[in-house]
Amino acid sequence: MNKIEISNLLPTHFSDTARVWIYQGSRPFIEKEQNEIDEQLHHFYTQWKSHGDEVKGWAKLLFKQFIIVMADLSDDPIGGCSTDGMQRMIKSLERQYDVSFFDRMTLTFLIDGKAQMLPFEQVQYAMDKGYINADTVLFNNIATTKKELIDTWLVPLKKSWLNNRVSYEKVAEQL
Repeated sequence: MNKIEISNLLPTHFSDTARVWIYQGSRPFIEKEQNEIDEQLHHFYTQWKSHGDEVKGWAKLLFKQFIIVMADLSDDPIGGCSTDGMQRMIKSLERQYDVSFFDRMTLTFLIDGKAQMLPFEQVQYAMDKGYINADTVLFNNIATTKKELIDTWLVPLKKSWLNNRVSYEKVAEQL
């Protein structure tokens, strides 16, 4: 999936500087759960307020396990209480579906068109065994704006923050 395809999944009426939060689920959701979660996300962002004013918000479950929340701050910034409300909603989904959205030690790669999870400490082993390589696409969950999400959410490992944390030597020796 390239940046054009990612941009087609996002609202077009939000500025490139819209604030983004990415929550990676610890497992993919089945179709019934996906529909329920999307309904709850829609309910949340259509009623999202900051200091009594409506937040221009959007949220969606993508790739069966990533919740993307977006707020266009071009008119008004959102306050801490509003982001706290979002965190409470995410925590509620965690309890409801017995899933974690705050595990930052598990990475997700796009392999054969599917999101595949891998604990951080097993990345080098997966490289050594050829399960992943420098061109394997990583979900780069550190994007904080709509533009970053479009440009860098799906990025080859060699162009990601992870590149400097892996060794390619053993893979080269096996070839």
